[in-house]
Amino acid sequence: MKINKTVGVMGGLGPMATVYFFDMVVRLTDAKSDQEHIDMIITNRATTPDRTDYIIEKSEDSPVEVLIKDAKKLEQYGTDFLVITCNTAHYFYDQISQSVDIPVINIIEETVRYAKEKGHKKLGILATTGNIKTKLYQNMCEKYDIDYLVLDEAKQKLIMDIIYKDIKSGNNADMDKFNIVIKHLKENNCDGAILGCTELSILKNDNKLDNEFYIDSLEVLARKTISFCDKKAK
Repeated sequence: MKINKTVGVMGGLGPMATVYFFDMVVRLTDAKSDQEHIDMIITNRATTPDRTDYIIEKSEDSPVEVLIKDAKKLEQYGTDFLVITCNTAHYFYDQISQSVDIPVINIIEETVRYAKEKGHKKLGILATTGNIKTKLYQNMCEKYDIDYLVLDEAKQKLIMDIIYKDIKSGNNADMDKFNIVIKHLKENNCDGAILGCTELSILKNDNKLDNEFYIDSLEVLARKTISFCDKKAK
């Protein structure tokens, strides 16, 4: 009898992005019955201290202990590997992965690798200020020899407003602000935009953005999760 893998999902970072990830894995899995779907155990640790606030020294509350505690709990529950549904939390990736004896999929690397495979030459990086400050995507783009563009302070503020004031606050994304940023990327020869924050993945889904220009990190993670479980994606 084939033994199915169980994925441990470190979620709540934020909650809606976790719901979107769960929904996407179910919808993308090529399954004809309940039993052909993926076994998942999800933590929705919404009270985890904000990753960006800690990274930019706006807060002294470190999320790393909470993240490690949840990673260990998921391992104890019998999961075979972990995913973290937050790009910025990957600043703590090494500490998390070293705290457990099971694999932890890296959303940053999987997203940039996917962009490389799709032939992208220059990517606009749309992510939290914490992510940008720690150069998570910049360093990974350099590793895979892909050029990139980081937003100036004014346009980065537009993205942060969309993430925090709109989506994390339960509101619709201000697409006028978003389109200002995208126009800037295209004027600077970007052939793709990394949606490097899971709230931006929600924006893409809600506004039915295309898959050619927009690289949805959460969808990349969902598809990797499916393949890691030896399942086929639609």
